[in-house]
Amino acid sequence: MAFSKGFRIYHKLDPPPFSLIVETRQKEECLMFESGAVAVLSSAEKEAIKSTYSKVLDAYGLLGVLRLNLGDTMLHYLVLVTGCMSVGKIQESEVFRVTSTEFISLRVDASDEDRISEVRKVLNSGNFYFAWSASGASLDLSLNAHRSMQEHTTDNRFFWNQSLHLHLKHYGVNCDDWLLRLMCGGVEIRTIYAAHKQAKACLISRLSCERAGTRFNVRGTNDDGHVANFVETEQVVYLDDSVTSFIQIRGSVPLFWEQPGLQVGSHRVRMSRGFEANAPAFDRHFRTLKNLYGKQIIVNLLGSKEGEHMLSKAFQSHLKASEHAADILMVNFDYHQMVKGGKAEKLHSILKPQVQKFLDYGFFYFNGSEVQRCQSGTVRTNCLDCLDRTNSVQAFLGLEMLAKQLEALGLAEKPQLVTRFQEVFRSMWSVNGDSISKIYAGTGALEGKAKGGKLKDGARSVTRTIQNNFFDSSKQEAIDVLLLGNTLNSDLADKARALLTTGSLRASSKVLKSMCENFYKYSKPKKIRVCVGTWNVNGGKQFRSIAFKNQTLTDWLLDAPKLAGIQEFQDKRSKPTDIFAIGFEEMVELNAGNIVNASTTNQKLWAVELQKTISRDNKYVLLASEQLVGVCLFVFIRPQHAPFIRDVAVDTVKTGMGGATGNKGAVAIRMLFHTTSLCFVCSHFAAGQSQVK
Repeated sequence: MAFSKGFRIYHKLDPPPFSLIVETRQKEECLMFESGAVAVLSSAEKEAIKSTYSKVLDAYGLLGVLRLNLGDTMLHYLVLVTGCMSVGKIQESEVFRVTSTEFISLRVDASDEDRISEVRKVLNSGNFYFAWSASGASLDLSLNAHRSMQEHTTDNRFFWNQSLHLHLKHYGVNCDDWLLRLMCGGVEIRTIYAAHKQAKACLISRLSCERAGTRFNVRGTNDDGHVANFVETEQVVYLDDSVTSFIQIRGSVPLFWEQPGLQVGSHRVRMSRGFEANAPAFDRHFRTLKNLYGKQIIVNLLGSKEGEHMLSKAFQSHLKASEHAADILMVNFDYHQMVKGGKAEKLHSILKPQVQKFLDYGFFYFNGSEVQRCQSGTVRTNCLDCLDRTNSVQAFLGLEMLAKQLEALGLAEKPQLVTRFQEVFRSMWSVNGDSISKIYAGTGALEGKAKGGKLKDGARSVTRTIQNNFFDSSKQEAIDVLLLGNTLNSDLADKARALLTTGSLRASSKVLKSMCENFYKYSKPKKIRVCVGTWNVNGGKQFRSIAFKNQTLTDWLLDAPKLAGIQEFQDKRSKPTDIFAIGFEEMVELNAGNIVNASTTNQKLWAVELQKTISRDNKYVLLASEQLVGVCLFVFIRPQHAPFIRDVAVDTVKTGMGGATGNKGAVAIRMLFHTTSLCFVCSHFAAGQSQVK
């Protein structure tokens, strides 16, 4: 049976309450949405009321209910697939790309169209896929071949409309019967005829929704160890009932870093936390990967340009210092240096011998009745944005493994058949690079090939920069709405985020509210010591004050309470300070050159000196520092607190010349320590009563 618009939506405007029913060809029952609730009606119940309803539209499938909070009211929208395109068939299922969606308000007065249209843009972007089967049980695209055969697997990393399923789940509706599961990424399917049999060659890339986002807003890792642009790419060949699948993964460098500012083609990179403060998230990331995929090999393609080089070095030194140094191999391959002008010889001569071990990790093979082989590890590839370079290296590794996959299926006897498979996969890998690029950077992948290529690349690079800097934040917000339901920007959400895990934010707001009100029942208070100090260093050159020659930094930062004889703080030995927040003014001289582009040399020197000074009795590490011309703030913590600090953010505000320049202004650093939010602000304002405002 062909796929068609099998769902019909009716509504009843009068008499109130407003109500919607959804019926489908496959089932006798129908779904009813009324007054914020959902119910499944039997066919008899449906017939009894249907006459008061009128038809709204037909749709291919339901994605669920999007919940938005607008102030105190909760808006619900039913999300429907109204346009889709077949990508190909795999065994019993057909795979479709979503091309258009419709949002129907479950209240009479539909408001807040802007936020909805942004979410709709994301869903209609051509990056979302679902599978459908006439027999009912369709393939779950969000799971790879191996996982979909395991009993009771819960792997929701690639299940994008999970939060849209929740509203129906709360009312006990079986979502598998009614709703589709969406995957974001790319799906390519080709049919290859092998004698009298049809083989299906597929390349499926799944973008993780644990930390989704557009390129400039989301970089590196978050506190849970989820990295930006994490993609699992699966190269699969189906033949009758048997299947072989080979998996590779890519993801951003798992440290806290960002790319500030708008420059075409520039890749300035800034590490946004101190070295030691990165370790907990770094370890969480690799622990998770080992649990999910087994052994790991890292292929790092970062180059020798300033920012990339620094990031690459940091990645290497973090791996050396971590518990994973012994069992994770890291291969550094400067792609731009080695593969000039798109020539790939060096991939064979230099990269292949180094990752030979990955070929031994094998692939997954199911012969129709039982699992014959499993893949025991994966290659994790990264470049700066995990787009173009990563894709071409993954394509190379995929094609290396293809021959072995074909051999297992008995398709390797005829050389011309093998060549055919290789051609097909080569072109699919190239399309795959483009589809991942489009989600993440808004343009196709950049390849340094041929004449037409170069100019096109230049244009693509410019559109990338423009799209990144002007369109990213609304797209980012739309992705958040889609993944978390309520746009979590209310006070309640902030409290809940601090107290509970990210997963629990999907609970209803009533639950969250009472959890937040009763927090004292499941949390215990703990006292910490914070030392806060500020000093105007008048140009920042000297570490010792000229006016107070015989005093040192330790007198100020470590021994002040003792020297002042304050009773409460005499137990310094047994209760050292937990957090130091140290602010400076006039870190550089406030001349015109510095106001436009202040040097950070002094900031770096001070960071080292402060760390040395305060670590006299106990070790401290830099969590973050920020500078706005002359105002500078450092936050240091004791290393054992690092795993319990999350959501570190920095910001600056200029107040000089009415907000135009940074010779006066403030910097702030905030963080969550266990479940308490702390914010430090260091400011330097204009003198005189007339300037108070």
